[in-house]
Amino acid sequence: MIQPTPSSPSSSARVGLALGYDPSVTVREMAASAAAAERAGFDTAFFSETLFTNRDSASALAAFGLATERVTLGATQVVRLRSPLVMAQTAATLDELSGGRLVLVVGAFTAKHAARNGRPLTDPITTLREYVESIRALLTGEPVTYRGEVVHLENVALNFTPIRADIPIWIAAASRRGLINAAALGDGVLLDAGASPEYSANAVKLLHQSCEKIGRDPDELAVAQLINTSIEDDRAAAVAAIRWEVATKFKHASTPKAKMSVGEPTIDPDDLPRFAAAFGQGGEAALQEILPEHYVTSLTATGTVADVRARIEAYRQAGVTLPLVRPAAPHQLDRLLSTFGAGDTR
Repeated sequence: MIQPTPSSPSSSARVGLALGYDPSVTVREMAASAAAAERAGFDTAFFSETLFTNRDSASALAAFGLATERVTLGATQVVRLRSPLVMAQTAATLDELSGGRLVLVVGAFTAKHAARNGRPLTDPITTLREYVESIRALLTGEPVTYRGEVVHLENVALNFTPIRADIPIWIAAASRRGLINAAALGDGVLLDAGASPEYSANAVKLLHQSCEKIGRDPDELAVAQLINTSIEDDRAAAVAAIRWEVATKFKHASTPKAKMSVGEPTIDPDDLPRFAAAFGQGGEAALQEILPEHYVTSLTATGTVADVRARIEAYRQAGVTLPLVRPAAPHQLDRLLSTFGAGDTR
């Protein structure tokens, strides 16, 4: 873990910048933002590799690594889109390039990923577990034989020695089943964006209960969360700027249902058929139009600087140890960095 410096946030106020969700922002622009976040004293620069096939995470993190010197670098990777050997090779290479600053965050291969990538679906939890176990073994640099239900390796190894065999592996999880698995498997957990602090508190409680059941110290588990953030002088303008991203969380019914399984109080199950019908008939624009404003404000950190500061503190109080704030629009970046940073944002 990177120790606090005079120009970085204290360990109790760690914060990261999340990028990668807005398709209008280029990799070069994101790398420049990662460098600005480092100058501002942020702890982490994070990239979200999403279902929507935006920029590639490995390429983006290489750019981030070359643009920065201190911040931790993280990115989500969906298992089965790359083999365990390729994922270990990529992680070890990025860790080497960045001087040991990588956190690998793996997410389950779901029916949505299978459909988009033309690959057969395997049990998400089993597949995720076997990937994590085999990747950890490969990162030792030793030959690995692994015979699982999904992963099959016969005496394979990386042809170089990773600079760290213990690259942290976090688990991206949103559902009850996913969080229980994350508590057993990960060095940390990444909670999804588009969730309220009340959801976060329920998720953290479930993580702690799951750790205690298997005899694990819950404090060993890092808890990061992607947080949709919109800062404007006018609250209505802040809501308008972030509405599009909240709406994307309701394009597929499985996403809100996963959060409801943990206890997301904002989502009314009676609203989901109406959202699905609007999206089916009019696409994202129609879904944005009918999305109630309280969904936008409850599932994000949105409003004035004071509003957003208070909201991020609510996530911290819920048990999130690393908020990863994601600006709703590029023009909000400087204000976001100055709001939560401690250094030069130029």
